[in-house]
Amino acid sequence: MGLTAFLQLYVFLLAGFLGYQIITRVPALLHTPLMSATNAISGISLVGSLVAAGAERGALSTLLGLVAVISATINVVGGFMITDRMLKMFKRQEKK
Repeated sequence: MGLTAFLQLYVFLLAGFLGYQIITRVPALLHTPLMSATNAISGISLVGSLVAAGAERGALSTLLGLVAVISATINVVGGFMITDRMLKMFKRQEKK
């Protein structure tokens, strides 16, 4: 394993650990606003995964890019569904 691959693995594991620690310490009431705010970041990761899937650097790269596209799409759609649900909670009930 080269130095570059080791550093990439180190950054990936550190980011995963740090992300887990941050998310578990956020109160449940703040998860929905944070989800709506991170939809833009998920959209950027979706664009990056599309680039990785279409780069034609080998079968493994394409497969991992496809998995990333699917994961990012689920994340974006889920985020918008949660945001929509949250906004419906704050709408006033119409009187008949």
